[in-house]
Amino acid sequence: MASECPFYQKLCAHFQGIFHLQHLQAMAGWDQATMMPAQGNDARSNALSELAVIIHQRYNQTALGDWFTHAENETLDTHQHQSLREMRRRWQQATMLPVDVVRAKSLAGNRCEHAWRTQRQENDWQGFAKNFKEVVAISREEAKIRSAATGMSPYDTLIDQYEPEMNQQRLDQIFGSLEQWLPNLIQEVQEVQHSWQRLPAGNYTSAEQKQLGLEMMKLLEFDFEHGRLDISAHPFCGGVPDDVRITTRYETGDFTQSLMGIVHETGHARYEQNLPGPWRGLPIGEARSMGIHESQSLFFEMQLGHSDAFLRLLQPRIKRFLNVDLSAEQLRQHYLYVKPGLIRIEADEVTYPAHILLRYQIERDLISGQIEVDDIPELWDQLMQKYLGLSTAGNYREGCLQDIHWTDGSFGYFPSYTLGAMYAAQFYSAMMQQSPAIETALEQGNLAPMFQWLKTRVWQLGCLHTTDRLVSDATGEILNPDYFYTHLKKRYLGQ
Repeated sequence: MASECPFYQKLCAHFQGIFHLQHLQAMAGWDQATMMPAQGNDARSNALSELAVIIHQRYNQTALGDWFTHAENETLDTHQHQSLREMRRRWQQATMLPVDVVRAKSLAGNRCEHAWRTQRQENDWQGFAKNFKEVVAISREEAKIRSAATGMSPYDTLIDQYEPEMNQQRLDQIFGSLEQWLPNLIQEVQEVQHSWQRLPAGNYTSAEQKQLGLEMMKLLEFDFEHGRLDISAHPFCGGVPDDVRITTRYETGDFTQSLMGIVHETGHARYEQNLPGPWRGLPIGEARSMGIHESQSLFFEMQLGHSDAFLRLLQPRIKRFLNVDLSAEQLRQHYLYVKPGLIRIEADEVTYPAHILLRYQIERDLISGQIEVDDIPELWDQLMQKYLGLSTAGNYREGCLQDIHWTDGSFGYFPSYTLGAMYAAQFYSAMMQQSPAIETALEQGNLAPMFQWLKTRVWQLGCLHTTDRLVSDATGEILNPDYFYTHLKKRYLGQ
C-alpha cells in the first residue's frame, strides 16, 4: 500500500517530523513550569517563540497543498482516509495565521504567564492587565483571521481548536440550561449537608504526600516507564504519550487537594499513555478533543475518585503513608462537601460548573469586543455573586488573577471543563448499563475492567472518529447534559 500512496506517505512523514518538534516544545514548557530558574524566562520565551515559528513554517511548506490534493486521489483504506482528514484539519488550522501573528502570540503569552506568577501573589491587577491587553489584542486578531478563512464567528474559531463540532450557539444552549438548575441544586445540597464536616487541618509533609500520590498512581495503573510526577504552581498534565509529565502542588495542612489532584491528572495521563501506538506522531493518534480529555481526568477524579468504593480503597493507604486513621464516612463527607468558594481548582463537583459559566461568559464577550480587559474585575465580581453568592471586589488574587489559561491566549478552552464533566457522567452511565460487572469489580477493589472499557471505547480510538461519533458509539447518543444533572442529583441528593 505504501508504494501505491506516495503522497499520503510523504504527509505522514512530514507530520511525524512536526510531532517530534512538538515533543521538544512540550518538554521545554514542562521545564519552564517546574524546574527553570526565574531569570531564565526571557531566554526560554525567545527559544519557545522561535520553535513555534519553526513548527508554523513546517505547516506552511508550499508543497503540502499539492500533496493533499494528490493524496485524496490515492487508494487509501478507511483508516488512512480518516488520518488524511485529521492531517488536513491540522494543516488548515495552522496555515490560517501569518508567521508574525504566531511569533507575537507566543512572545506575549510567555511574558504574560511568567509575570502572572508574581502579579497574582501581589494582587497586582493593573500590572497584569498591561500584559494581558496585548494577549487579548493578538487573540482577537487571530480570531478575525480564522473567521475570515472559515466563515465561522471569531469566538467559534477559537472553540473549534479545542472542541471540534462545538460552537457558541450549542454552548449557549447547554450552559443556558445549566444556569437554570445549578444555583438551586447548590442550595438544596447545602441544606442536606448542614451538619456535615470537612477534615480538620493537619500537618503532612510534601514527602509523605508525594509517596501517597505515587501509590495512588500505581493503583490507577499509571505507567512510570513512560511518565513522572513533579511540582508546579498550577497542576497540569503535559508531555507526549511516551513521556507523560504530570504535576501537583502540596499544602502541608491539607493532603486531600493534592491527592485528588493527582488522581485527576492521572486520568489525563492514562488517556495519553493509551492513545493508539500505530498512529503515534500523526494527528489521528492524538486525543479527540479537550472536552474528551477532560472527561477522562474528571472520570478518574469524580466518577471514580469520589465514589464510596474508591474512598474505601483510600482509607488504608492514607493510614499507611500519613498515619491518619479516617473512617469511610469522614472521607465521604470531606470529598462530597459542597460549599461555594472563590477558587476554581479547589471547587467541589457541584459548584465547579458555576466557575466555568462565569469564565465562558467573560471570554465570549471579551473576544467579541462587547467588553474590554478593564471591565473584567467588576464583571467577575457580579457573576461570582450571581452564581455563588460571593464577592471578589478588590481581591484579584482569588478572583480574575487565579487562572493561568488566559495568559497565553487560550480562549475557548474553559468550556471543555464542564463539557468534560458531562461526557464523563454519560460514559459512566453507559458503562454501568452495558457492563454491570464493572461495578461489582470496583466494589472488590478491581479497577481493571473499568479501565478496559475506557481503553476500547475512548483511549485507543484517538481521532479516528469525530467527537459526536466517538460518544455515540460508546454510549448510544451524542452529548446529553441530562446525564450530568442526573448524576449530581443521585450522588448529592439521593434522587
